[in-house]
Amino acid sequence: MTSAPSDPTLERHFKGHRDNVTSVDFSCNMKQIATGSHDSCVMIWNMKPQMRAYRFDGHKDAVTSVQFSPSGHLVASASRDKTVRLWMPSMKAESTAFRAHTATVRSVNFSGDGQNLVTASDDKTIKVWTVHRQKFLFSLNQHINWVRCAKFSPDDRLIVSSSDDKTIKLWDKNSRECIHSFYEHAGYANHVDFHPSGTCIAAASTDNSVKVWDIRSHKMLQHYQVHSGAVNSLSFHPAGNFLITASSDSTMKILDLVEGKLLYTLHGHQGPVTCVAFSRTGEYFASGGSDEQVMVWKSNFDCAEGSDGARLQHRTTSSLQTLPASSTAHPAFNSHPSGLRSQASEPSEYCNGQDSHTAVHTQSNSRSHSRATQSHTHRHLSASSSSTHQTQTRGRPQDSPQVQAQSQASDGGVPPGLASTLEHIIGQLDILTQTVSILEQRLTLTEDKLKECLENQMEIGLHLQRQGEV
Repeated sequence: MTSAPSDPTLERHFKGHRDNVTSVDFSCNMKQIATGSHDSCVMIWNMKPQMRAYRFDGHKDAVTSVQFSPSGHLVASASRDKTVRLWMPSMKAESTAFRAHTATVRSVNFSGDGQNLVTASDDKTIKVWTVHRQKFLFSLNQHINWVRCAKFSPDDRLIVSSSDDKTIKLWDKNSRECIHSFYEHAGYANHVDFHPSGTCIAAASTDNSVKVWDIRSHKMLQHYQVHSGAVNSLSFHPAGNFLITASSDSTMKILDLVEGKLLYTLHGHQGPVTCVAFSRTGEYFASGGSDEQVMVWKSNFDCAEGSDGARLQHRTTSSLQTLPASSTAHPAFNSHPSGLRSQASEPSEYCNGQDSHTAVHTQSNSRSHSRATQSHTHRHLSASSSSTHQTQTRGRPQDSPQVQAQSQASDGGVPPGLASTLEHIIGQLDILTQTVSILEQRLTLTEDKLKECLENQMEIGLHLQRQGEV
């Protein structure tokens, strides 16, 4: 039995994008983070506070996806300008462009060996490229609407894709054939990815749900209905035992795949959380949002596993392989001998109009099916405006939000008075965060105006100097 996880903590946050952050990824050595944005820029952030960020200008329209190559020597980016670019993540900002799609490119993903790229586009196709020769190889063409996401499997033999045609398709890379289609009846999947074991996939859907599917039996293993808005992105912990999700309801959720339950709800972004990704080791994760901010969090919960990470991965993998599949849209909880439970939801638990400040109730064991109105089985984390950490904001030190944890309830439940007080505190913290954000925006505007005035003054001075010389 592993020890209980510690709470995730917000380590740093970066502000420099001028529009929605759309994608985030860590380099393999954890020294850099790449982000894309609707401001048409790719940013490379350095984890060392004293090192400045790089801004890469090259795309002519919004950047929709970024990813480091497995070696960390390249960054790939996809854009609304119909191109894919490869960058060297250094000050030179050199890039080369791939041109084969005829519409917005939604996602880009390196193969595990770094030799190939797979891209997904609004032209309804998925394309595979060679990286070093920068050569187009082939297209996959069975989707009948925009393709939102495409990813290689861990062994590079399969490709998974999600589309606005409400299907998720599995492709054999060698035969180039679609080997199965999963159907999302209530919405479409914004994002899809393989479990590190390669045995199943997870999909983040516009119907507010997260689903985990077995790619061999083609049955749904787990179904989480924990968000109150569309799920925009997700990322598996490298050990395979946790899944983090990002939603338009302004929250992130950390799901325990072994127990089949919600562990944490994280607040910090003002507005939709658009992207999230674990680092290669799982020690950190990063998030981006419509508030133009990039946040870096320390997981902490994987520290509790320590050297047991490999064992946990094996435990999770074997559990997922043998987990009883859900047979209906909202099946009962199924207990599993190895500890992994099939996660399902009762509509009355989640579809009751809770706002983003209300702790979500989840079932704590397979024997209880009543509405969980008394028992909070996960932690509810919120970012506040006070901090002892410093982050880089356009070259200016700035206080970073500090995460405050709501006390986890015992099996007996939280006293109503305490729960009400905690909710009030969280609400006040959110107001403080919004106030700080507004002050930051006003300070940035003031800086821009001051810079503009200084530039105008210099131009006038030069003009007067030229007149004097004449």
